[in-house]
This record gives sequence, structure tokens and C-alpha cells, in this order.
Amino acid sequence: MTCEIVQKERGGVINPIFTCQPAGAQYASIGIKDCIGIVHGGQGCVMFVRLLFSQHFKDNFLLASSSVHEDGAVFGALNRVEEAVDVLLMRYPDIKVVPIITTCSTEVIGDDVDGVILKLNSGLLKEKYAGREVHLIAVHTPSFVGSQVSGYDVAVDAFVRHFARRDQPNGKLNLITGWVNPGDVTALKHLLAEMQVDATVLFEIESFDSPIMPDKSGESHGSTTIADLTGTADAVATIALNKYEGGKAAKYLEDEFGIPAVIGPTPIGIRNTDTFLQNVKNLTGKPIPESLVRERGIAIDALADLVHMFLADKKVAIYGHPDLVIGLAEFCIDLEMKPVLLLLGDDNTTYKNDPRIKALQQNVEFGMEIVLNADLMELENRIKNKDVELDLILGHSKGRFTAIDNNIPMVRVGFPTYDRAGLYRHPTVGYAGAIRLAEEIANTLFTDMEYKRNKEWILSVW
Repeated sequence: MTCEIVQKERGGVINPIFTCQPAGAQYASIGIKDCIGIVHGGQGCVMFVRLLFSQHFKDNFLLASSSVHEDGAVFGALNRVEEAVDVLLMRYPDIKVVPIITTCSTEVIGDDVDGVILKLNSGLLKEKYAGREVHLIAVHTPSFVGSQVSGYDVAVDAFVRHFARRDQPNGKLNLITGWVNPGDVTALKHLLAEMQVDATVLFEIESFDSPIMPDKSGESHGSTTIADLTGTADAVATIALNKYEGGKAAKYLEDEFGIPAVIGPTPIGIRNTDTFLQNVKNLTGKPIPESLVRERGIAIDALADLVHMFLADKKVAIYGHPDLVIGLAEFCIDLEMKPVLLLLGDDNTTYKNDPRIKALQQNVEFGMEIVLNADLMELENRIKNKDVELDLILGHSKGRFTAIDNNIPMVRVGFPTYDRAGLYRHPTVGYAGAIRLAEEIANTLFTDMEYKRNKEWILSVW
């Protein structure tokens, strides 16, 4: 059997898997304390992204817009950036970090965002906000190329380049998580704490799950500080969990400051979590403690309870962020499942050269198709017109109608997930994530068996 890599043949996009680059930059920005990003474009470039964040996390996030209108799209809109910075700093006196995130319209008309930042630094900030710490950072994310994945990568790189400064070694490990959930950050911090490793987590988003306090304040924001970003140049090493979501910043720190960088693999499943812990051990010299060996054993036992009897040979389609999709595919293979269809949803032409994809091509023993620049119509088309038989779909909530219309069970994973409660609180990574994800897959299949009266006898094992 073969693992075939193909490009979507249609020119248009029907039901996209990802949204645009500015969304990724906005997600990175809300992970920083005392930061509000200004999206230089139309109001919809903020409104719809904030809606996605609110749907996924059921919380509110602060983002601003330069609110470009028709005249700006014709004659240029840098005056809107100047006004937006001034209004934002007046309204929020504690704000210190202001990324200026470009969009398709402002990149097309050629607005010189870097130039206006120089103007503001030498003018408005010195004249009106003298003595106040304010960092204006250009984040170039034209939405006619790339996706939210590359936008996140570009933004993390821009933040690190702006702040990272060599001082004194701090003994910390940089951990660039990529686009994950608060539950993933909690799981990763637990693994590091068990190894007694002090880490700077980019970005620290556990606080996204924010309480409603007696004063009725409700905005969520990350807690990564300017000092955290500055100190990335003094770390012992950097681990970027995702090649396409933070790998650029890890490589910059290595090239500019000599900070050793390890990029991937995403610690989904047992083997990739093992590799993550081994990387931490090699970079820090800290041993893997018995407590994590025990956690690993518990996870393996939980998976062994499910794999051969219930999960083996189940055919799966997976879509979403590339690092997530590849990690889930590797995990499914370890569970004796067959990920027969992987869909990666943007125009990055380098995916086919990814060593993990090449390993799939060399090692899979069943038919697998990897579709690049895909959309969810590709999934629909293969189910209806190409006789792709599936037992399960793994992906975010945007594909739910394909699952519903074709009567295929689906496990929600990735961003955005808004038709299941509280998934952002639970990990996908680490040993805890392996247990949760495998049990969620099994329980979804069990429910499907019961409703369809299809092999439900397998549940009556005694």
C-alpha cells in the first residue's frame, strides 16, 4: 500500500480548514500580559477572529482595530494606525506591548507600518507618553498567503526578535508551545515540574480560563511578560513543540544567540511524549523521575485496555493544523488505527518535505492520502464520490456537518471547537492527553455502535 501526497485541484476554497494569517498573530498577542494588538485593516478582521476565540474559550479577549474604510483602502491608512495607537494608550494606561498586525488590504495598498512605528516612537510616544514603556511591533501577516498557522509563527518570531536581549544566563528552558489550549499548557508545566525544570512558557495561557470576579471583570489574557520574552536570549535551550508554530523563533534564538534549539515532535501520544521528555533531559541534564515513569505506565495500561479489542483497524480522517494532524496520525497508528486521509489546509508547499510525512510514506502498511492546500469539501467529496470509508473523523468543529450528513462519528480536537463544552480545559499532549484522547475516541465509537446497532455486541465481552 502507498501514502500518496496530492494537491487540491480546485482553484477555489469551499469550507476552509483554517482562517487567515492575522488570526494567528492575534492568538499569539493575547498570550502576552499588558498587550493589546491593533489589527490594521477592516473591523471584520478583528470582529470575526474575536468571535472564534470567544466561541472556543467562552471568554472575552481584548483586541483593537484601526478600522480602515474605503478611503483608506484607496489613499492609504497610516493615519488610522496613528489614531489607533493614541486612543489605545489613552484608554488603557497599563498597556505596554502593542503589535501592529497587518491584513490583506493594508499589505496590498503598501502601508509602511514599520515606517509609521518609527514616526510614532520619535513623535507621539516621546511627546505625549514620555516616561511610559510602550513597545510598538510590526507583525506582517497578509491574509492572501499562508493561514492562521503561519500567522502565529510570524508573530511569535516578531515578539522574540523585538524583546530577546542577552544578559546573564538564567538557567531556564524556553518552551514554545505552539497553538494549544490552556489544558495543554497545564499538562506541559506538570511534566516540567516533575523533572524540576524551570521554563519560560511561550505563551503562558492557563489564565485564559479566567474567573468572573466580584468586580465583574471578565477579560482573559495570557501571562507571559516582557521579562519572559527578554530572557529567552539567556536560556539554556529552546524546545519548540510545533515545527510550523514557533519553529521560526526557536531558529532565530539559535542563530542570533547560540541558544540550542530542538523543534518537535509535538508530544501527542506515548512515543512523542517520550521524545519530548528525553529532549528535556538532554538539554537540561535533569533526569526523568520515577513519577513520570509511573504516569507513562498508567497511560500504556489505559491504551492497552482499548487498542486491540476496540480501536484496531478503524479508518480515520484527520484535518487541522499540520503539527496537530501529523501528531494525531502517528498516535492513531500506535493505537492500531488507520489514518487513511490527512488534510492540511493552506498553501505551504514545504509540507511534503517534512521528515514526519516522509516517514509516513515509507512506513505505512495501508492506503493513506495526504491532501495539501485542502478544504473540507475535499473530505466531503472523498466520502461521497471516491468511496473513502471512514469509521471516525478527527478535527475541529467546522467539519461537524460533514460528519453529521454522512453519519460518521467525530471527535473534536483542534481550533475552533465550540459545539462541545470545556474541551480547552483538557490536554491533547502528554501522557494525560494520550489517555483522554484515546478514551474519547473509544467512547465516541461505542456510542456510534449503539446508535447504529453495528457490532454493539463487542461491548458485551462477558
